[in-house]
Amino acid sequence: MATALSSSNWTERGGRTIVGSTPDGSVVDLFVLEHEGIDAAIMTYGGRLTSLRTPDRYGKMEDVILNYAVLDSYLADRSCYLGAIVGRYANRIASGRISVGDRTYQAVTNDHGNALHGGNVGFDQQLWSARPLCSGVELTLTSPDGDQGFPGNLTVRVRYTISANALRIDYFCSTDQTTVVNLTNQTYFNLSGRSDTTILDDELTISADRFTPVNSALIPTGILSPVEGTPFDFRSKAVIGERIGDRHEQLKIADGYDHNFVLNGAAGELRTVARLHSPVSGRTLRVSTTEPGMQFYAGHFLDNHQYGKALEGHGRYAGLCLETQHFPDSPNHPSFPSTELRPGHVGRSTTIFEFSVDE
Repeated sequence: MATALSSSNWTERGGRTIVGSTPDGSVVDLFVLEHEGIDAAIMTYGGRLTSLRTPDRYGKMEDVILNYAVLDSYLADRSCYLGAIVGRYANRIASGRISVGDRTYQAVTNDHGNALHGGNVGFDQQLWSARPLCSGVELTLTSPDGDQGFPGNLTVRVRYTISANALRIDYFCSTDQTTVVNLTNQTYFNLSGRSDTTILDDELTISADRFTPVNSALIPTGILSPVEGTPFDFRSKAVIGERIGDRHEQLKIADGYDHNFVLNGAAGELRTVARLHSPVSGRTLRVSTTEPGMQFYAGHFLDNHQYGKALEGHGRYAGLCLETQHFPDSPNHPSFPSTELRPGHVGRSTTIFEFSVDE
């Protein structure tokens, strides 16, 4: 069983594993989940999934996500969000402007004048509290009113659980003041289980008739554009690398795939929305979610930048993200599914990553 993080400096504390500490001395724990056919590791820093191992067509267990071997690399990397819970608002908000009812708030901007993934100090850089479950772990984080400019005291709980061949993530959040929330997990998948391959030969299916085109700042224009006849049509199985270099305007703007897909089916209902297959390993990943959208990001911004004292990094197309979420910039697009959360209500969503192999 592997956990990606090196065990050379681990210590045990009350049934949990200490993998290091943050610069302020706060202890970082790691929880290892094991089940027949799958194991996973979750770290309290950033609520991160740091390892996810599944068998290939020959039964060999390998890690199918990008990760680092030491905590210091995660602490140093403020741009890739490897395996992290992203919030308060995953993806982008134009100019950091948040419209809630008849009020407007200003979120911290950290991406060319826009707010990205919760601001300068998002949930990915927070230390979550944790309690073990019989088949997983529950993480909890409280974000105070005004945190990164967002209104309301927000409490978030995230449960990672595993069962036969599947990792399930359940999100719960509550607030004492009307606010906006958009949570996701930014795990980078490479189903080959090998560091010397890219995701360009993988086969992807996305159950989406439409996507949200973006402007030059990667902010949605507000249009829900049909995928038919475009490189964004993944309704039937397509090899990712075959059309990534097409001259489509949206591919040129984003330098590849980094777009939100409007998922078919009723939001709020758990349904299968994507399938990813690796011809190299024979592994298949099926993604199910209750969310209305999914950001497909092909990992083209990964640039081999080396983080931390261990100088760890990942190259272009080393992994891809299938981030189930609400649409980017929803607070400024009334026609998009609402991301508002009101006092007395519990926001909920579920995403399941289920694995299988070729017969």
